[in-house]
Amino acid sequence: MSHRKKAVFNWSGGKDSALALQKILQENEFEVESLLTTVTEATRTSTVHSIPLKLLLKQATSIGIPLYTVTLPKGMASYAEEMTKAVAHFKAQGVTHFIFGDISLADVKSFRESKLNPLGIEVVEPLWGRDSEAVFRDFLESGIKAKIIVTQTDKLDQTFIGREIDHTLLRSLPAGIDPCGENGEYHTFTYDGPLFNKKIEFEIIRTEKISHDFKIDTGELKRYEYWHAEIQ
Repeated sequence: MSHRKKAVFNWSGGKDSALALQKILQENEFEVESLLTTVTEATRTSTVHSIPLKLLLKQATSIGIPLYTVTLPKGMASYAEEMTKAVAHFKAQGVTHFIFGDISLADVKSFRESKLNPLGIEVVEPLWGRDSEAVFRDFLESGIKAKIIVTQTDKLDQTFIGREIDHTLLRSLPAGIDPCGENGEYHTFTYDGPLFNKKIEFEIIRTEKISHDFKIDTGELKRYEYWHAEIQ
């Protein structure tokens, strides 16, 4: 009988998520029952990274862990309600931990804990507190491959879309940009490496500028613009 703790890994499809998952699997403390990804109902793509569901499923199949999607019919406004349903589903299976790939955003970690701890779920953050450049270098050493698919327009221009995560990219990031994009400067899609049993074939169809409105602490809406790669 396995004495490993049952967990769900919150999968974004990006590099930090992949690095954290690879670390968790190597350490073998947790039995990862499922990957969990939030998907916007209107677009059928993951929230934030905007990865099509078809490619998320290909990632999960190649990793060898089933994907559980939480559909958000009203965008992030329905996040808490839908995640509560997901927690109930997994607690019935004996899951006690939710794992994330955050590095340093204290408000994000506090938010996760404030929502999950009262439901009897412990938050695990295997990359937490590390220096961002050190995490970037750990990713390169991991052998996992990723490309940039989203950038915040006022931080990184359109030319960064499609760039490989490598040493050249690290050297070319402008001053003030977090090496891992922890402040939302960029997001990635992982497609190959030791974590995967088979390389994920994909291509960038087009790049477009999109905008999202987010409610900040004062209650007002703030608009952010992004360069977004449509991938398939």
